[in-house]
Amino acid sequence: MRNTRYVLLAVTLSLAALGLGAQTLKPVTVVRGLVNPWSLAFLPDGRMLVTERPGRLRIVGSDGRLSEPVGGLPPIAASGQCGLLDVVLDPKFETNAVIYWSYAETGEGGNGTAVARGRLQGVQLQDVKVIFRQQPKVVSNLHCGGRLVFARDGRLFVTLGDRFSRKEDAQNLSNHLGKIVRIEADGSVPADNPFVGKSGAAPEIWSLGHRNVQGAALHPASGELWETEHGPQGGDEINVVDAGKNYGWPLVTYGRNYGSGTRIGEEGPKPGFEQPLWHWVPLSIAPSGMAFLTSDRYPGWKGSLFVGSLRDQQLLRLTLDGRKVVAEERLLRNLKERVRDVRQGPDGWLYLLTDNADGRVIRVER
Repeated sequence: MRNTRYVLLAVTLSLAALGLGAQTLKPVTVVRGLVNPWSLAFLPDGRMLVTERPGRLRIVGSDGRLSEPVGGLPPIAASGQCGLLDVVLDPKFETNAVIYWSYAETGEGGNGTAVARGRLQGVQLQDVKVIFRQQPKVVSNLHCGGRLVFARDGRLFVTLGDRFSRKEDAQNLSNHLGKIVRIEADGSVPADNPFVGKSGAAPEIWSLGHRNVQGAALHPASGELWETEHGPQGGDEINVVDAGKNYGWPLVTYGRNYGSGTRIGEEGPKPGFEQPLWHWVPLSIAPSGMAFLTSDRYPGWKGSLFVGSLRDQQLLRLTLDGRKVVAEERLLRNLKERVRDVRQGPDGWLYLLTDNADGRVIRVER
């Protein structure tokens, strides 16, 4: 299925003309002064954890005040697109106080995306343990990936980029570059991972052929993993990630080489490769964090997928019919800030992180 932002443009415009689903949104600043915030997680008591890419983890109080940086993080290689990335709560956080975070760490050969966990006690992390390390480490500060999503069965998905300079490795099962991996909460490998026992394959791999996954979330009804992925010049994608499947990069892509606009691979659909549910051509929007709306805060929008745009500095609403995207709507067109993360809060409102030197947490009210 070839769904693009232009194939259904007429449908989108028709919806806008009719006023279907149109709402007036108000971005309310919860806190500002964050330095390139990357990820947001809600604590059970209503506070928020926010990562700052330069290497700080902060707690936002219910009064909007920022804590001092949380202590106990391991050394972080903060450069370019890499640094301290995602943060998520353990599914049993209320009893074990454990959180997980992804980050870039240095080592032999360069740097790589790693995942660690620890117990949050006040503004200090205790019992910190690294549970996953991307192999190999490379000399690059681009395409670190780093999104973390717990599945319903308690397994942890980790998205890993191709590091920009190693795109061919996205098709190489012997390493983690350009892959999504699936691990147990302690870092061990689930026995039912699709490449367990396959000669020469890294057993952590869940899917391959990814360029730079920047958003990921579980579908609230199906429990499937959905993701947003950066193409090069055009070819940004939304995918549903199935076990053992190949998502094409760099062999099959709608993206083009920067500047020249020449083809990188073939355009799909192609046998043996998964077709994106939605993609953007000819220009990229740089999709980032994503969230499925399950609340009734925004009449008529329940079930929609919301995606942040770094390049266009907006929020997008995608109307879904199962695994199909049937319309796209642009929201907060005057925001003029890079939207890095999108989350639904426990109060049902959508929350955004803006990736700037003076970044904000924004609550989207109406």
